[in-house]
Amino acid sequence: MNKLKFNLSLYLVTDRTLSSGRDINRIVEEAVKGGVTMVQLREKDCTSRQFIELALHLKQILKPLNIPLIINDRVDVALATDSEGVHIGQSDMPYHMVRNLLGREKIIGLSVENMDQVKEANYLDIDYIGISPVFSTTTKTNTGKPFGLEGIKRIMSESVHPAVAIGGINIDNASSVIQAGANGIAVVSAICSAPDPREAALALKNIVRKELDKRENIEEG
Repeated sequence: MNKLKFNLSLYLVTDRTLSSGRDINRIVEEAVKGGVTMVQLREKDCTSRQFIELALHLKQILKPLNIPLIINDRVDVALATDSEGVHIGQSDMPYHMVRNLLGREKIIGLSVENMDQVKEANYLDIDYIGISPVFSTTTKTNTGKPFGLEGIKRIMSESVHPAVAIGGINIDNASSVIQAGANGIAVVSAICSAPDPREAALALKNIVRKELDKRENIEEG
C-alpha cells in the first residue's frame, strides 16, 4: 500500500465543543465540499469506542474523495480504523515508536512550538510539521508563545519539511500566513463554528489558493 498523497493547503481540525451542537460528520461533509483538503479528528472527551466510531464515519465521507483522515494523538485509534495517519505533539508517543507501529505508508505530522523543535524535526522522517500556535487562540491553551508571521518565515527558512500553520487563523489573516511561507493553514473554529461550514471552507480555500498560485508563479518566473 502506497502512502496517500496529501495536500496541506486547507486542513480542518475538528472540535465538537465549537460546533454549536451540530453533528461533526455533517460539518466535515460540508467542509470538504467547500474545499478542505485534509481532516484531523481531534477528540479529548470521548471513549475509545466513540472515537473509533467517529473515525469510521468520517472515513466513509473522506475515502471516496481521497482526502486523508488524520487522527490526533491516538495511534491505537488510527490503527483500529486504518486511518491515513496520525498527528502528534511534543508530549505524545515518540515519533520512532509511532512510525514503527504505523508503518512507512502512513502520514505522520508533528507539532513544533519553538525553533529547537523545528531543528530536531529536521532529523525525523515525518511528513509535515504543524507550526503551533501562529496567533493567540483559546482553542488550545497548553501551547507555547505564538510564532507570529515572522516566526513562520524563520521556520520555513530552517525546516526541511512542509508545514501547516495553526492557531488563531481565520479569513482575515489566512493570506498573510501563506505569504509568510506556510504550505497551508489548519483551522478549527473558522469552519467548525461557522454558520455555513461549506461557505467558510470555500472562502478560505480561495484565499489560500490565490496566494499559493502567486508563489508558484514567482518560483517559475
